[in-house]
Amino acid sequence: MVNNKIAEAEENLLHVYNRFPIILDHGEDVYLYDAEGKKYLDFAAGIAVCGLGYSNKELKDALKKQIDLLCHTSNLYFHESCGEAAKKLNEISGMDRVFFTNSGTEAIEGALKSARKYAYTKESGRYEIIAMQNSFHGRSIGAVSVTGTEHYRTPFEPLLPGVKFAEYNNLESVKALVNDKTCAIILEPLQGEGGIYPATKEFMEGIRELCSKNDILMICDEIQCGMARTGYMFAWQEYNIKPDIMTMAKAIGNGIPVGAFAMTEEVAKYSMEAGDHGSTYGGNPLACTAVKTVIDIFQKEQIVDHVKEMGEYLSICLEKLVQKYDFVKECRGKGLIQGIELTKPAGDIITKAHEAGLLIITAKGNTIRFVPPLIITKEQIDEMIEKLEIAFAK
Repeated sequence: MVNNKIAEAEENLLHVYNRFPIILDHGEDVYLYDAEGKKYLDFAAGIAVCGLGYSNKELKDALKKQIDLLCHTSNLYFHESCGEAAKKLNEISGMDRVFFTNSGTEAIEGALKSARKYAYTKESGRYEIIAMQNSFHGRSIGAVSVTGTEHYRTPFEPLLPGVKFAEYNNLESVKALVNDKTCAIILEPLQGEGGIYPATKEFMEGIRELCSKNDILMICDEIQCGMARTGYMFAWQEYNIKPDIMTMAKAIGNGIPVGAFAMTEEVAKYSMEAGDHGSTYGGNPLACTAVKTVIDIFQKEQIVDHVKEMGEYLSICLEKLVQKYDFVKECRGKGLIQGIELTKPAGDIITKAHEAGLLIITAKGNTIRFVPPLIITKEQIDEMIEKLEIAFAK
């Protein structure tokens, strides 16, 4: 029966995902169950989305209540949840203005447009954007244009003009690309899809200083590494700097499709005006209810502190694997976004882990990525290690 359902789906869906032959049915806490009742410990969280796991009653009740009221009004009118969600996001990020989208990719589009409009309004003649090699920002034309991995870009060229790529964590390579046409520098404070590479303090501080001196906008992509994932509400906050524009998505809605880009008042003053940008569904009442409730829960349950504690424990456990297995090359990351790089095919380990009841995913460079729900416990980290070692032994 399961195989028949998978075959039916493959016949009707456009084949753009390499899906695993698992039909997930429901979730509870940090566990997922397939259509046949098999239980999986989830260390993927929908690719760093479901920070609160799958059975948070406060969030579920808030969403059910909102469904009975309104799910959509269009952005011609105000609704309370949108204003409340925007205020809470600005409070935890230190930003001043926010625009809600439906996804992280859309947030990147808005950020790029805002940077270009800022330069246009100030009549600076700037339009070039510096992005990072090995980066990932999404799959729309604009987002692919600033994604520093060739296989994502090549089939869709020519892309957005004026994009240059610097070497991540190499400040001199960035400086070499800056000129009087540069309007923005975009980067992830921790590259997730690119293999779990954190930015150095010197690099982040150097980018901020470079941007401030040259009236260049610094854009931080926090779509995967934000919302407490690194042990800070947003990863850039660890570096004692502040971007001009930032993007968010994934965990801000805990599975409800929502993204956002936010900016300082200075950028807002010179960038988007009425009619410059829009989204029919962006900022809808259901999505905004998810955002404001998720933030409330994060604060009440002190998720940031919990992630710091669990992240330290996860690092210790992964480092032990490096010492124990010759094929585990190294571990890297922060908080609850970490990875181990292997010298044997990571894809084979993923399949064997599924058999052992563990859901994990890969990142670039033969790396296994660990991005569990942020409510994970030490006991569940131990359980993950046990199942992973079963996969190693097969």
